Amino acid sequence: MSTPAIVPCKYKTGRVLGEGTYAVVKEAVHIETGKRYAVKVVSKKLMEGKEHMIRNEIAVLRRISVGHANILTLADYFETMNNLYLVTELAEGGELFDRICRKGNYYERDAANLVRTICSAVEYLHEQGIVHRDLKPENLLFKTAAEDSELLIADFGLSKIIDHEKFRLLTTTCGTPGYMAPEIFQKSGHGKPVDMWAIGVITYFLLCGYTPFDRQNSVDEMNAILHAEYHFEPTEYWRNVSDSAKDFVTKLLTVDPNQRMTATEALKHPWLAQVSQSHEMEVDARQQTQIQGGPTDMEGVQQDLLPNMMARMKARSNFRNAVQAVKAVNKLQKLREQLGGHVHPEEVSHVLHHGDE
Repeated sequence: MSTPAIVPCKYKTGRVLGEGTYAVVKEAVHIETGKRYAVKVVSKKLMEGKEHMIRNEIAVLRRISVGHANILTLADYFETMNNLYLVTELAEGGELFDRICRKGNYYERDAANLVRTICSAVEYLHEQGIVHRDLKPENLLFKTAAEDSELLIADFGLSKIIDHEKFRLLTTTCGTPGYMAPEIFQKSGHGKPVDMWAIGVITYFLLCGYTPFDRQNSVDEMNAILHAEYHFEPTEYWRNVSDSAKDFVTKLLTVDPNQRMTATEALKHPWLAQVSQSHEMEVDARQQTQIQGGPTDMEGVQQDLLPNMMARMKARSNFRNAVQAVKAVNKLQKLREQLGGHVHPEEVSHVLHHGDE
């Protein structure tokens, strides 16, 4: 791939949308057209020796942009003396889980529709020889704030272009631990199936509000992933989830990547088809009831999953905060012992804000 030309900047940058180790993402406006974008500003100094990573991301985005409605589009890329710039469409609708939390209610069919969209986009990626390798809710963004906004797969920083005949030769450990497939930890070679494992984790999360391998420490989490040790528990969070949905998850969270469903197979799974049919029946029922002038009771068809999801998230957050508080108290006690009982207020503040780092 040729090196992007050094050209005068055509964009005016604004507020920061996100930050990473090597880059910052800002909102940007094209000076001539006034159109708004997101621009990833990558520091050449910080990326020194790793420039291939950003050039790989550009190559991936060039290959897949405009090819599927649910994949973030690359609009432009260029460089200056100090930085590399990737300009993409601006996703203004927020992250996936934030949108769910703002909804008044949330049903299994909603989860299925989201998963169908993700599987469709990943099927396209895989057809183009791309493995995303970092699928997670934070990288699933809505294009606009509209209720019917398209969901977009974003952040291709860890993605790879692979040959079809060499689909299991990637060995780099990468991704977000809770969403990483067993073969990544084993370093036995991986490829497209790692994305399907991640979709399994995302689906589980979308049905209950927590991930299947969430453990108290990273070692336990990794061991659980390596052996696919997960359960559809506690019962109260899964009582209203169909067996078909659970079967869908099970066929993705399979340790052997060769036995894992492909994106195409996932799209044909009965759960996605059944929930789609259920949704169509409910729309027909709603329209018929409106014609007849009576009330509708869609909740009688499927149960609202949102209350349990929110309760679980709150409980998990409270538990983690409690653990951090205990660690902070223990560290404070150690400081007292080391300093003969005298602790400076700034040290107390640091412990309370940062815990046991």
